[in-house]
Amino acid sequence: MTHQFLDAVCQWAVVTVIVSLSSVPVAAQTTPSASRSSPTTRWSPPRTADNQPDLQGVWDFGTLTPLERPAALGDKQVFSDEEAAAFQKEEDRRQNRDLIDPAKGGLNYPPGGVVPYNEFWYERGNTVTASKRTSLIVDPPDGRLPPLTPQGRTAAELRAASDRSDQLGNPRADSYTDRPLADRCLVGFNAGPPMTPGAYNNTVQLFQTAGHVVILNEMVHDARVVSLDGRPHLPPHLRQWKGDSRGRWEGDTLVVDTTNFHRETSLRGSTARMHLVERFTRIDGDTLLYEFTVDDATTWTRPWTAAVLMKKIPGPLFEYACHEGNYAMFNILSGARASEKAAASAPGVTEQK
Repeated sequence: MTHQFLDAVCQWAVVTVIVSLSSVPVAAQTTPSASRSSPTTRWSPPRTADNQPDLQGVWDFGTLTPLERPAALGDKQVFSDEEAAAFQKEEDRRQNRDLIDPAKGGLNYPPGGVVPYNEFWYERGNTVTASKRTSLIVDPPDGRLPPLTPQGRTAAELRAASDRSDQLGNPRADSYTDRPLADRCLVGFNAGPPMTPGAYNNTVQLFQTAGHVVILNEMVHDARVVSLDGRPHLPPHLRQWKGDSRGRWEGDTLVVDTTNFHRETSLRGSTARMHLVERFTRIDGDTLLYEFTVDDATTWTRPWTAAVLMKKIPGPLFEYACHEGNYAMFNILSGARASEKAAASAPGVTEQK
């Protein structure tokens, strides 16, 4: 149950030992997680002027812990201290963007060894989460995404076949509209929703008023204004990039329910039918437990849940001016034209009149 996971994390926060995370998965449901209290472990958060739990501040969710548990780890749910240190060392080496030569263990380098940034610009986090879990996914218990439905498999195969590439294997770039939403600085990266750790800019700022909570992500400077007054969701035909979010308090936990996603926004193959429930619980002065449950019966055979421990940082949150500095889009389009010109002038190619 969700409240069992929360209690386990709270015990870690108070006495810095993990006592139950290895045996208690979070169920894919939205039962209250902060309504139970334990006199020995429960921490009372500060309150706002209108007596809400104060979640405000800038929170960092960068971590080396992967969303899915690596298959090689099998049923291991929690690292020992020694295992966590070894995993962190290996991930730092594997993901290091200065290791251009794949023989050195670099990750996902394209032909020619050209990458957008060197390692200096990456800020993915350098440790696993404080819980030392082997994955952010806590349900299913194997730490992996559930199996795809037949419709989900078909959609994945179609995406892989198209892959936004032309006949030469180059990225399709006849127009900027051929490029993914993230390339165009519309939405994407780690902001979701749900929020998932990425390569850099893993920060979010929360603001609160009596009737609203604002969730402001650094990248791509996206803000969700979440009403707390009980109003219903938008009509089904109205779709938004970030979906339509409605919030409520369950004890000291902020619960955000989001529907009405746009068909072009997707989380690992999710559809516009995705139903997302996020839970924000401040478990000590510097730690925010962020849990989310994804339910999309079109894509997956069952819902799945993940949990991230966010750490409070001083801030401020700087503007991520993605579109203003997006010279990569110009380079993508001009590079595609250069590739076409080179292909057309290759020996044996007859110019079409």
